Amino acid sequence: MPQLPIKRKQEVMEVFKKYLPEAFVELVVDLFLTHPVRFKIVNGRATKLGDFRAGVNGEKHRITVNGDLNPYSFLITTLHEFAHLQTFEQFRNRVLPHGEEWKATYRQLLVPAINSGHLPKDIEHALVHSLSNTKASSCTDHGLSRVLKSYDRPKEGVVLLEQLPKNTTFELNGRQFIKGALRRKRFVCQEVYSDRSYLVNALAEVRPIK
Repeated sequence: MPQLPIKRKQEVMEVFKKYLPEAFVELVVDLFLTHPVRFKIVNGRATKLGDFRAGVNGEKHRITVNGDLNPYSFLITTLHEFAHLQTFEQFRNRVLPHGEEWKATYRQLLVPAINSGHLPKDIEHALVHSLSNTKASSCTDHGLSRVLKSYDRPKEGVVLLEQLPKNTTFELNGRQFIKGALRRKRFVCQEVYSDRSYLVNALAEVRPIK
């Protein structure tokens, strides 16, 4: 494993301590040291928790992770993106982004975290369940996503869409909608001003309008 100067390694660990459960800082730092990667912590994004971009023309790979995630969501998102990096290093562009190769790599990264005994039991159980049917992200695994969201800091006036009664008007990304019927894991919602219908994730964070 590549070795950073002790002072530099300590600096890296101090940064990750701000975002990760303490028990998993070393796990992530080891991944960071093993792979040439630019790891950037960014402002929260509504459309994704993290992403991976392969380096081109000799550039380092890049991983970004939202800095507003709770520590457990940050950990799982980081492992998700490192699974992309490792899959790319092994297969390049010959496999699907969330294909079987990525799923196998992601599971390999999750198992040490699950077996560590340092995860809350509800997250541990949700991860074990997810291993049998690995999704493209924790957002699309509703069971895991629901458990992870329970560790978020409460936001004043914000609730999950699934918690609102039908026909409630709510705000999402600066637009107003009326909650409709459930269609699998999304609700059919009508935008107030355009009268158009959209499918909105049941676990979307929204602000009800009285």
